[in-house]
Amino acid sequence: MQKRLMRKISVALMVAGVAVPLSAQVSALNPAMMKKIATVDERYQSYNIEMLEVTGGDFWKPYSSIGPSKLDSGNHPVGMDPNMYEYRAPLDLSSARLRKLAAALGPAYVRVSGTWANSTYFQDSDAPAPKTPPAGFKGTLTRSEWKGVIDFSKAANAKIVTSFATSGGTRDAAGVWTPKEADKFVAFTKAAGGEIAAAEYMNEPTIAAMGGAPAGYDASSYGKDVAVFHPWLRQHSPHTVFLGPGGAAEGGQLDVPFPNLLPSEKLMVSTGPVYDVFSYHYYGGISERCSKMMPSGGTTVADALSENWLEKTNKVEVFYAQMRDKFEPGKPLWVTETGETACGGDPWAKTYLDSFRYLNQLGTLAQKGVKVVMHNTLDASDYALLDEHTYEPRPNYWAALLWRKMMGTTVLDPGVSPGPNVYVYAQCLRGVKGGVAVLAINADKNSPATMSLPKAAERYTLSATELQSAHVELNGVELRLGEGDALPALRGATVAAGEVTLAPATITFFGISGAENAACRE
Repeated sequence: MQKRLMRKISVALMVAGVAVPLSAQVSALNPAMMKKIATVDERYQSYNIEMLEVTGGDFWKPYSSIGPSKLDSGNHPVGMDPNMYEYRAPLDLSSARLRKLAAALGPAYVRVSGTWANSTYFQDSDAPAPKTPPAGFKGTLTRSEWKGVIDFSKAANAKIVTSFATSGGTRDAAGVWTPKEADKFVAFTKAAGGEIAAAEYMNEPTIAAMGGAPAGYDASSYGKDVAVFHPWLRQHSPHTVFLGPGGAAEGGQLDVPFPNLLPSEKLMVSTGPVYDVFSYHYYGGISERCSKMMPSGGTTVADALSENWLEKTNKVEVFYAQMRDKFEPGKPLWVTETGETACGGDPWAKTYLDSFRYLNQLGTLAQKGVKVVMHNTLDASDYALLDEHTYEPRPNYWAALLWRKMMGTTVLDPGVSPGPNVYVYAQCLRGVKGGVAVLAINADKNSPATMSLPKAAERYTLSATELQSAHVELNGVELRLGEGDALPALRGATVAAGEVTLAPATITFFGISGAENAACRE
């Protein structure tokens, strides 16, 4: 109780401009002189909706569930314990609340893919889905379900990204992928008024065996498949950005070797330079659900604010950026799936504690020139931005909303030397010519930090009474939906030029509209 009270007092004093004892000093900001170092896509901050959410099926079981699943459809990754999964009914993409909250994050990309997409059959008729999918598939996507995705994408200003079915039902007698199923899927998408903005051939080919690939599938098999897929995509959906290879579980993500890994480098050797964008997935660990499979592959609450955890995303980006430079020099880099941990996230992924990882990842990858980052997921399991049952915003949703409000597409060098456990990022202030937005993260749980502003700014500080709280406060006031699901006004607190304080375990955006930065006038 005393810790919560002290944090509230600290945030109140900070917003009011009252000095508190300091332990970390950040160099003075000079927003007018910050240099442009990169640009990001207007849809930089994006999200995933799992294909399984659209069709219904077995997804990660909630931690609160006890005992076996009520229904096991068998549609889960090969080799995984079925007791980690629980049946979920198809997502209601027509929900007014869901569409409203998603639209507030737009423009964005919505990636509808995931492991289950590899073995999902598209039923090109208006009949209900069969009880049992055709041979070679594990799930069925109906026309009405995919039309729901198309309608949602328009309502949410979110362009569709996906991947294609690659399981046994898509292959010829020699085991090579054929476009017979993809033809139907793309043709219906066009007929229904939709568009596939970007696509990977297969979801996570580095762990193809888990994703339902034929026995013995290797880099050579992948190369043969892509040799068919690439020209087909160019002919039948020429405006679709070809993403790939979409590697996962490598580059030191899990700190332990992943079993049966098919390295991205071997995949790239097999295909040659065919991609418009080099894509990869990033999870810094696996959740408690998968601890039996990989006992040392997870992380802990105690490490959630550590330098090792928060900066791990940089190490993996270097791994893939170097591979991109070797095989696809000059191509953009996208992270098409990422979250707190794989296997649906740890229990604390839904709390304020994970907002440090979420916003730090967005800030640091933007500096490195990554063009798009797609969070997993919008509304399913513990790592989702929204509660999967009520669609109530979680702390990471409010963090995402503030990022959308503040951070433009021009990335700046903040030109400061942060202290221990302090991270500072800068981008042009969205919608304000010459303005600069600064994101300052104090990941120290016990000590405040200080920085100097040369001009007045609007301050937006996120905090919580407890790090593992499901609720988050903006400048000391809890963020929540209003009547009719009205989003709260995200109002800043005006702070004068001079020294400002970052309270322990807080995340602060500064909007400096009068920065007069030349790069932000372009």
